[in-house]
Amino acid sequence: MQQLSKQPAFELGQIVATPGALAALKKAGQQPDEFLTRHVNRDLSDEDRNENDYSLEHGFRLLSAYRTQAGDKLWIITESDRSVTTLLLPEEY
Repeated sequence: MQQLSKQPAFELGQIVATPGALAALKKAGQQPDEFLTRHVNRDLSDEDRNENDYSLEHGFRLLSAYRTQAGDKLWIITESDRSVTTLLLPEEY
């Protein structure tokens, strides 16, 4: 069976993370790549996917919200010019 490669919906640019996001990921035993892959593939709730689809069409920034296995909220924001993607906790915004 041949697997089709999925083209990312957008570029991530430089990837950075806040100290809080790194601590939450470490606490959960998870890696940033897991969430970045979900973000770029638009693995989101229907409401968030619709909002990000609109943002993609109009050149706005993209925001995806997830929970780690430890229950912490984790946001991923890709800037409107797609130059930087940041992993952060909502309270660090």
